Amino acid sequence: MLPSLWARCSALRPQKQLFLRSVHKPSVQARPLLQSQRLSAFAAGKFARNGQSSILSTIRSQCRSLSGAVTSTRLSFDPRFFSSNASGVLSAETLAANEASDSANADALPKLTPPSVAIWLLASSALVFAVIVVGGVTRLTESGLSITEWRPIAGILPPLTQSHWEEEFEKYKATPEFKMINHSISLSEFKSIFYMEWGHRVLGRLIGLGFVVPLVYFASRRMLPRSLARNLSLYALLIGFQGALGWYMVKSGLEDSLLETPGAVPRVSQYRLAAHLGTAFVLYAGMFSTGISILTDWRWAKKGVWSGLKDTGSGAVWKSVLENPAVRRFARYSKVLTGLVFLTALSGAFVAGLDAGLLYNEFPLMGGRLAPPSDELFSPLYAKKPDGSDIWWRNIFENPTTVQFDHRCLAITTYFSTAALYAATLRPTLRAALPPLARRMALSAFAMANLQVLLGISTLIYLVPISLAAMHQAGSVMLLTTMMHLLVSLRRPGAAAKIWRQTQMNARKARSS
Repeated sequence: MLPSLWARCSALRPQKQLFLRSVHKPSVQARPLLQSQRLSAFAAGKFARNGQSSILSTIRSQCRSLSGAVTSTRLSFDPRFFSSNASGVLSAETLAANEASDSANADALPKLTPPSVAIWLLASSALVFAVIVVGGVTRLTESGLSITEWRPIAGILPPLTQSHWEEEFEKYKATPEFKMINHSISLSEFKSIFYMEWGHRVLGRLIGLGFVVPLVYFASRRMLPRSLARNLSLYALLIGFQGALGWYMVKSGLEDSLLETPGAVPRVSQYRLAAHLGTAFVLYAGMFSTGISILTDWRWAKKGVWSGLKDTGSGAVWKSVLENPAVRRFARYSKVLTGLVFLTALSGAFVAGLDAGLLYNEFPLMGGRLAPPSDELFSPLYAKKPDGSDIWWRNIFENPTTVQFDHRCLAITTYFSTAALYAATLRPTLRAALPPLARRMALSAFAMANLQVLLGISTLIYLVPISLAAMHQAGSVMLLTTMMHLLVSLRRPGAAAKIWRQTQMNARKARSS
């Protein structure tokens, strides 16, 4: 036993020598003392007949002292504990305190949403953008009433056999649209409008699946803060509500009462159409702005970049911008303009629902004058109460002439408001105060407003062709996109991003001191 313990103790010596060669030379001074202590203990053991236990205990104590010396030397001279700007060596107590502090700070930091969540939200918003455009084409081609049932699961597959197609065609023949307008279409023509509506519905299901499944994944991996997870769960419920609202809209165009109403046209209710489109706009705006906000917070927390401005080290680059009175007025005006863009797009849903774009196909006049006659704008024919008290709001929402006039007024107001917003950024004082991203988004909004006006006028003059009308509806989404991006560019960083950024700055100051 004695030789084996002596060998194990002696094996520490070459390890210690190799280590001491890689660190500072003065630490080798401990070696003669350790060697002399070990040899003395061994010599004393030679003259003790029954002193094996004493020798063993002495060797064990010397081994422990030697191991402690090596550990102490490593803690004192390990290059990992040297700062690049340090002039001396940190003590083991200081290093342990720093490590404990760093660990506590990391655990105390709030959850910062990763960019992968933002990419998923932006992809979802792109799908919503696509379904808005496809929905517009579906309405323009009068395909929305071709599917007479709402089957969320079974409706995923189209008819696969000839008998199934004939069955669907028979169901369509019972609708007011077939009896009043499409009574002469063939089965092949029916298939074309069926596939358009089917594609619109399948895309809506794809949006729901593409949103809910990643949401469950991110939530289960705890990659979402609690408030964000709650908001995204509301978006998921809104997607389901949007599907039910779409069927509620289609159902309004399948009612048999249209056959008995004089002058009725088999089309969906403009109120339900506006609600369906407005919900899609809310979904798109929420997904897009949330995704952009997550990316903005990540850049600020990790790189110190906010709206195109680089943090110089003070950590208050966004504060100096947003506390400027001119910037605060600009931000308030931008919010009002964003609401006006949304309202203008919503009024377009009433124009589409009533086919109001087929009236007064000229611009800027309407029948040779700036506005139609007042008795046409507020016709008593649209009032349903005997006292005519509902004449105002019914004409605003149900009279095609009034609906088109209102949409024109809102569009013109939106255009000049966007031009005024961009003109404000050209003033030297505001231009110097605004961040670069906000200036670019104001320019983009004005450019998109010009394109949207050209598309709207062209759609009106050429009697609402499908291609121009679809691009006009897509243009409304793009104009809303630029305004949402402008609002995000003037948004304060989130609480988690500010804490992460401040922690990084504090760590940087500690390393440099």
